[in-house]
Amino acid sequence: MRVVVLGGRGAWPSAEQGCAGFLVEHRGFRLLIDPGYATVQPLLTRLPASAVDAVYVSHGHPDHCADLQPLLRARVLSDRSAPALPVYAPSGSLDPLLAIDESGLVDTAYRLHAFTPGDSFGVGPFTVRTWSLPHWVPNAGVRFSADGTVLAYTGDTGPSPMLVELARDADLLIADATYVDEIPDRHVGFLSSAAEVGRYATAAGTRAVLLTHLWPGTDPDAAVAAARRAYGGSVDVARSGLLVDLPA
Repeated sequence: MRVVVLGGRGAWPSAEQGCAGFLVEHRGFRLLIDPGYATVQPLLTRLPASAVDAVYVSHGHPDHCADLQPLLRARVLSDRSAPALPVYAPSGSLDPLLAIDESGLVDTAYRLHAFTPGDSFGVGPFTVRTWSLPHWVPNAGVRFSADGTVLAYTGDTGPSPMLVELARDADLLIADATYVDEIPDRHVGFLSSAAEVGRYATAAGTRAVLLTHLWPGTDPDAAVAAARRAYGGSVDVARSGLLVDLPA
């Protein structure tokens, strides 16, 4: 299983990279996770829009889903006979995004599979299990399992006992680390710190951690150091172009 980082910023993109976005490749299947702002361009440097096999969206904030819209345009306007792209997202989370284009333009480009956080289902070669995690809008943390390999992803989340269950023995945990250590009062309970990620990754026995959703201006080296205070495994920060190969 290979994970390609398309972006790792929180809130808005920088001049150097986009917001959350990950391409997961396994057994020839290409799953796009959270196509946030400015992630479709690095995606299209690797493969054409038609080569994406499915999309998973953790929640409806635009830094996690906005570039689904140009991806759908790229598919339908280049080949109107192309098969619909399966899109998995919490119920209602994509309604505003899917309504912004002219009526009917992208309707045939996707097939929406709405779910409730906590549901389990299959996507291509992956067994998918989701958890409802605390955020301002419904957010589905997720665990993708295939051929003995496990990738866990939090989306955006505040503290939750479910995080240890989600990350248990995962080969890679991609985790919200918006802040290094202290979380401002306005975000307490809805976003996480790198220090928190280190603590629950240790409790879960996670094999490696990739920190994502760093708030603009956050020092990535400081975030890694904060996670390592409690966690002895591999820690890195999601940066556009980073490749992570997980054991088969």
